[in-house]
Amino acid sequence: MRIVIGLFLLTICFAFVQEDAAMIASESISTGERLDYRMYLGIFTVGKGITTVDKNLHTKNDRSCFKVDAYMETLGMATWVSNVNDNWGAYVDAEDIVTHESYRRLKEGKYRLDELIKYDHNADKAYVQVADKTTGKYGDPKEYKTPNNVRDIVAGFMYLRVIDFSKYKVKDTLTVSGFFEDKDYQFKIIYYGKETVETDLGKIRCHKLIPIMPANTLFRGENSVIAWISADKNQVPIKVDARMFIGHAGTELVSFRGLKNQMKIIQN
Repeated sequence: MRIVIGLFLLTICFAFVQEDAAMIASESISTGERLDYRMYLGIFTVGKGITTVDKNLHTKNDRSCFKVDAYMETLGMATWVSNVNDNWGAYVDAEDIVTHESYRRLKEGKYRLDELIKYDHNADKAYVQVADKTTGKYGDPKEYKTPNNVRDIVAGFMYLRVIDFSKYKVKDTLTVSGFFEDKDYQFKIIYYGKETVETDLGKIRCHKLIPIMPANTLFRGENSVIAWISADKNQVPIKVDARMFIGHAGTELVSFRGLKNQMKIIQN
């Protein structure tokens, strides 16, 4: 189940760098949005994922922010293996699409984590606090160096929404950068142009992205993980599919509401 949860996180974490996002954020992102995903393992639905944008803007570090949340939950027989109920959230700058504050509230079997991270973009630092499991009070912050204009996983999802894919040619390599689990990270994604994807909602024209995966024992082959992003003004993640040694796993959009622009769907 950690594999499927990880794929849902991959669905929302394509945090590209070196782009001017502020110019078109208002055209792609709307307060009050909701996206619902099905998480699958083979032919079985094993969980659900939800991303929301709060209906109101919030203020952090004297900046206007979207409050964005991602929820992940196992369903049915999958809960016998691992009962997961996670919430990842962030306050994301409404213009620069960087993270000002993020949090994780994880319930995975007996495991619990309540984490709060505050970001100082002037100093390129993050301050991480973890709540005591007994008292619920946050401990002293730990300081970490971050990349310039850092984004957490949730802000990466938002930044994806404003990428100008017209600047990229087929097989161009895009660099991904962000801050996750108390450290910064980088990896690369190859752009494979546009492709029409079959979903339960209908056929959707998408941008196709393939991350370069490091050597591992989970995924089968170099192009084992593929992501599709709607090729419209919304640019929402539609599907992530992974070929693993034990079969297929991934996530797929099953419903949406409150989008800034109409989703273009070709009915089956």
